[in-house]
Amino acid sequence: MTDPLAHAATLSFWSRPVEPQPISGGITNANFSVEHRGERYFVRIGDDIDVHGVKRFNEAAASRAAFLAGLSPEVVHVEPGVLVTRFIDGRTLTSEDVRNDVPRVVDLVRRCHHGIPQHLRGPALVFWVFHVVRDYAATLREVASRFAPRLAELLAKAATLESTVGPIDLAFGHNDLLASNLIDDGKRLWLIDWDYAGFNSPLFDLGGLASNNGFSLEQEHQMLEGYFDAPISDALIDRYRAMKCASLLRETMWSMVSEHFSSIDFDYVGYSDHNFAKFEAAFQEISNG
Repeated sequence: MTDPLAHAATLSFWSRPVEPQPISGGITNANFSVEHRGERYFVRIGDDIDVHGVKRFNEAAASRAAFLAGLSPEVVHVEPGVLVTRFIDGRTLTSEDVRNDVPRVVDLVRRCHHGIPQHLRGPALVFWVFHVVRDYAATLREVASRFAPRLAELLAKAATLESTVGPIDLAFGHNDLLASNLIDDGKRLWLIDWDYAGFNSPLFDLGGLASNNGFSLEQEHQMLEGYFDAPISDALIDRYRAMKCASLLRETMWSMVSEHFSSIDFDYVGYSDHNFAKFEAAFQEISNG
């Protein structure tokens, strides 16, 4: 790919010269803010990332559907490796913000799961975390990862979790519910960044939301009761805890793979080690009942 800044400045969408301003924080894309003819736009530059299953056609389709579902900003331009949306002038949430606003965030997630399929066009991907984990393990073996000696153990644990999850309902998942993908404009919440979007169990997004944002047990129960609009059963709790644990494993292995393939300046080694410890603790908690 050409230099992302130069690429962002020379899109066919612009009718006059622009000066893209870099936005920090992206770890799979280069992001920019652009002023053009009195409007402000958000520009994402990034190719497919095959080792992570990221396909830009899928990101664009999900982004368009998310706009029509009232979740995300309007997509105004797409070309290979480029997505341009209207800019949302708001505050990126922190994990503390998410914990303090569980009902509103859960409502956004539910609207994602059930609203986007009403607007999605073209072929769509499935994001099944246990397939992702198995594929990551194969990749990590190929590159002689420092975690290679632990992969058989991790796959055995993943198989236990998959069995516990059992049959699933299918929804359209965001599959990357970090606080940084939520924006509050003062009136409403927006959900952005659809790199990993795809059909999935609702429990994956719920588990990821809780683990990524440090929910307490009380907040987890509030989230589940709010999402399902019903008292939660022991069976649901068991399946949810298994999927939450699987979401931690996926985040860990995503970083393990990124250690070898990403050129973005980010401490993947530290991120891998941190999430690996979180996964091990969560799996031990499940094993202990």
